[in-house]
Amino acid sequence: MSVEIKLFDKRDGFYHLIGSPLALASEPYSKKAWMKFDCIPALQFPNQKYVQGTVSNVDCYSKVATIRSVSGDIEGSYDYLIVSSGLRRYLSEAGEQIESIRRSTEAIVVIGGGTVGIEMASELKGIHPTKTLKLIQSRDKLLSSEPLPDDFKDQTLSLLEEAGVEVTRNNRVTDVTAVKYAEGSSVYKVTLSDGIQSMASHVIWAISKSIPRADYLRVAALNNEGLPRLIRDVANPKHHFAAGDIVAWSGIKRCGAAMAMGHNAAFNIHQQMLESQFGHTPGFMEFPEVPPMISLVVGKKAILYSPSEGTQSGAEVMKNFFGDDLGLKSMNSSLRISTGC
Repeated sequence: MSVEIKLFDKRDGFYHLIGSPLALASEPYSKKAWMKFDCIPALQFPNQKYVQGTVSNVDCYSKVATIRSVSGDIEGSYDYLIVSSGLRRYLSEAGEQIESIRRSTEAIVVIGGGTVGIEMASELKGIHPTKTLKLIQSRDKLLSSEPLPDDFKDQTLSLLEEAGVEVTRNNRVTDVTAVKYAEGSSVYKVTLSDGIQSMASHVIWAISKSIPRADYLRVAALNNEGLPRLIRDVANPKHHFAAGDIVAWSGIKRCGAAMAMGHNAAFNIHQQMLESQFGHTPGFMEFPEVPPMISLVVGKKAILYSPSEGTQSGAEVMKNFFGDDLGLKSMNSSLRISTGC
């Protein structure tokens, strides 16, 4: 059975998202976290093609996609479409942030006690142990917006403080003002809701909401949060699939579940192809309801929660789930990424 696969992406490579906190703290790691598509052997087959560009429109009725590339607009038809463009997360450019933190003389302040803020603060403290790291959370509990038990949130706080991060809770940042010193360098005056002020060389905002990358789909195919509706609500539903963070699915969005969803989509497309070509009776995979579960790296330890196992934490959990590089080696192995790139 002859199959042609086309991958469209505005980027030229794959980013190890799990490693973002360390990539924004360590220059050597940041270079490893970005892997060009040319370095992934699984994409180097004659029937597979990568096009760098941005999808500007998808017509589900005619099954035609429009891609805006550097050489102009490209219009192409398809038999099956998998939408997996994820969420847009606003993170600083790694090089700029790393250099700014390296030069810092005052504290480094992370605003927001969610997953990004917690991992960012702990990784920065690990890379720069002599610098003062402060995390400011407006609520009483860390991870306040996540459907997780209090014992997980409390243990996360303990691990963060054990890693050397100063945590302020129940206090909201009301103002951040740049202040210039006489010699020309700049710092920031951070004001809290209780009136306390402190100086910071670098401020990281970790409270912005991620934005879906689905504006190329027609409005009728999206819900009020900009995420694709149930696929049966679009034209030609058997030919359109969505996978990963772009989907409005249950639980806490995690990389492992997103990749499993992509596998299910590919399997179900293959089943339909076998049916149309050979009369095979398809057996489809259904993605299950996902209960709240999470795993976080905090300093030299990790903490995880699942309904079946409860809360677990420690160095052994870190080793088993993340290794010593936030899962980079295991990801490279599963994707068969060439070490020579």
